Amino acid sequence: MTVREIKEPIEKEMEEFELKFKTSMKSSVPLLDKITHYIVKRKGKQLRPMFVFLSAKVCGEMNESTYRAASLIELLHTATLVHDDVVDDSNERRGFFSVNALWKNKIAVLVGDFLLSRGLLLSVDNKDYQLLGLVSNAVREMSEGELLQIEKARKLDIDEAIYFDIIRKKTASLIASCCACGAASVTTDEKIVEQMRAFGEAVGIAFQIKDDLFDYGDGSDIGKPTGIDIKEKKMTLPLIYALNNASFFDKRKIINIVKNNNNDPRKVAEVIDFVIKSGGIQYAESRMTEYKNKALSLLGGFPDSASKNSLDGLVKYTTERKN
Repeated sequence: MTVREIKEPIEKEMEEFELKFKTSMKSSVPLLDKITHYIVKRKGKQLRPMFVFLSAKVCGEMNESTYRAASLIELLHTATLVHDDVVDDSNERRGFFSVNALWKNKIAVLVGDFLLSRGLLLSVDNKDYQLLGLVSNAVREMSEGELLQIEKARKLDIDEAIYFDIIRKKTASLIASCCACGAASVTTDEKIVEQMRAFGEAVGIAFQIKDDLFDYGDGSDIGKPTGIDIKEKKMTLPLIYALNNASFFDKRKIINIVKNNNNDPRKVAEVIDFVIKSGGIQYAESRMTEYKNKALSLLGGFPDSASKNSLDGLVKYTTERKN
């Protein structure tokens, strides 16, 4: 399924969401309005609101609370992205200049804070305390996941269990909160909300493994690996598997390259070649499929509908995408 086909059952709702989301960012300060307008203009595929709306429709009838759930998630997520670009000293996001590149770090941090407060007030003003709890928990886990990854990158002492803990917190927690919030906006049944949360978590883990595979040339236009994760000393699943199955000599050699020669393109290519030959790609793909199937199995428990078909398509899209 294409993104357009996936959106069909919620097309009208997505259009309405655009307007509500813009309104939720409004400010009386002209500079803030200028920056938030720039942020809205360069939005991505909007997978998160899609997860919220489709999850809501699978579990019941959408309402105003569902729109607020999607806005809350987008506001808090956008705040974390603006702050991330400052932390990473990044000048670009999705091919556009980042907020900090155009308006400097101090303004970018304040804009992130503003977006965070707008999300909190949107929930508090409407007494959406359960939604606020779900999303705040996701933001806490995202921060913990990032910090855990930074800590482990210093020592490179990461095993598979720690890797899955990092991606569950860093990536999967947000998609899990999208699905849980969508469900919670239409039902008070805690079992259903938990089932959708578990579904979102499984999708998020599969999504991140797919992202890790791109570093080894998976689906890129020219089929060439990028090695960006290796340059940033990020220990991803293909590399962890390869190291776990390597001889003592090979393991020491590869860890030394990642630690000390991670900016040498020839050395990075050597690591990529080692991972490919060790079966790291196939192993990561098999684990990704395992989580994709877990997600589809959890979704299978809900009644058939156009929204359920789209959610099924969205799961497959996240694991089969080319970028």
